[in-house]
Amino acid sequence: MTTDAHLSVFEQLDLPDTSLTRDTFAFAAQATPAFIHDHCVRSYVFARAHAQNQGLRAGTDYDDELLFAACVLHDMGLSEEGSNSDQRFEFDGADLAAAFLRERGVEEARIAVAWDAIALHTSDGIASRKGTEVALAQAGIATDILGIQRESLPAGLADEVHALLPRQDLAHGFSDLIITQAVAKPHKASPTTFIGDLLRRHLPYGAYPNWYDLIDAAGWGDKPVGVTARRRAQTPQELGAMYMEYLEAGDVEGLVSLYEPNAHFVPTPGTHLVGTDAIRQAMRQMVDSGARLKLEMREIRQVDDVALVSNTATLTGVGPEPVVTTTTEILRRQPGGGWVHVVDDPFFG
Repeated sequence: MTTDAHLSVFEQLDLPDTSLTRDTFAFAAQATPAFIHDHCVRSYVFARAHAQNQGLRAGTDYDDELLFAACVLHDMGLSEEGSNSDQRFEFDGADLAAAFLRERGVEEARIAVAWDAIALHTSDGIASRKGTEVALAQAGIATDILGIQRESLPAGLADEVHALLPRQDLAHGFSDLIITQAVAKPHKASPTTFIGDLLRRHLPYGAYPNWYDLIDAAGWGDKPVGVTARRRAQTPQELGAMYMEYLEAGDVEGLVSLYEPNAHFVPTPGTHLVGTDAIRQAMRQMVDSGARLKLEMREIRQVDDVALVSNTATLTGVGPEPVVTTTTEILRRQPGGGWVHVVDDPFFG
């Protein structure tokens, strides 16, 4: 790579210089925002570096011209023409790229490879099994957008590329374009894709289904089994009743199920436990002591899938006198529908 302001990007980045790559570069530059186009070019440079790192040779082990085209055209789905379509953006980009390449007389077999590379570039674990160009394109794109395998790039390469093609907060700008499309046309964002996950975070709580919502809506009546089979607190208020029930029954695992894996629990003043193993040990000690707990709701504030709860807690069986405290509890509704503790501190106040 050469950094000389008088040289073109093709010369400075040593890009494959053919009439097709020149046309591809110009077509994508005209159709997509500059920060997206720069991302696509960087993706090729990083894909090529990954190829070199794997000992792959351009023209022998992979089609360098095709790899360039796939990388530079992979976000055509974010162009105006792609936004007007009803497909997810990866398919829009793949179709637009295929049409562009076909107009320039590219063979159908090569077009099919480019289509796969673009359509699958967000599909971890699939693109890497679809052939060399498809795998390299996905690897280069993932490096530029999420930093995956950035540590394997040659020393200084990323800095040199970013000096020529600045990032311009790519990842967030890209996400904004995705959300703009999905809000305008939600059917472009399947609930089971990363685009669906992005859209879900920008809509009112419950407005866009998660996986368990889709199961419930399927109409087959499937019920939780295995690790999800335990009864779940359907409301924040129900969690306290379940806590008392499990404690009285000596059900340690039932008590543990009422906490997130990284939840915080304060069993005694100044003792802060974090995580399932520590909470399980505390619950076992509580059960073995013969403790009983009475919880009386004082206040609750709920916003979407988060609730702030305060109970009057009366703990007996662990000493000569009952211990009465005012709890501070933060609960969160889980993707599967149940409410559990994120923070459970009877002594916070």
